[in-house]
Amino acid sequence: MTHLLTLEGQLRLVGVALIAMGALHIVLPRLIGWPADLAGTTLLTRQVSYAHLFFVALTCVLLGLLPLLLARDLLAGGRLGTALLTAQTLFWGTRWLFEFVVFSPRLWRGDRLRTAAHVALSVLWTWVTAVFACALVTVGRG
Repeated sequence: MTHLLTLEGQLRLVGVALIAMGALHIVLPRLIGWPADLAGTTLLTRQVSYAHLFFVALTCVLLGLLPLLLARDLLAGGRLGTALLTAQTLFWGTRWLFEFVVFSPRLWRGDRLRTAAHVALSVLWTWVTAVFACALVTVGRG
């Protein structure tokens, strides 16, 4: 159990969380009411929306598989591991920033479920970004 508290263990947990986030995209459209919202749009808009959703889900799964399966390799240093940790830190750090800069509080204020989702996602993106950043700093120190 204490292994989960190590940086390698945290990377693996982040990988599991990202894969779960990717899987959540299977039911996400129904959770946020996309079928009704998209019903009045063109076929192209609907198909592009669902195609983008699929690729976001796939990206979450693939980016989660890296730390889940290759945590030790990422922490070993080297150019590729450092590049992957840098990319993950920037990617998820940008997602963290979007939670506060892009998504309007009007979307969740006054709605308990959406407020809980906002708080949970804020915590999730903070943790994910922090783990990758810590791994990057650790690798950078050699």
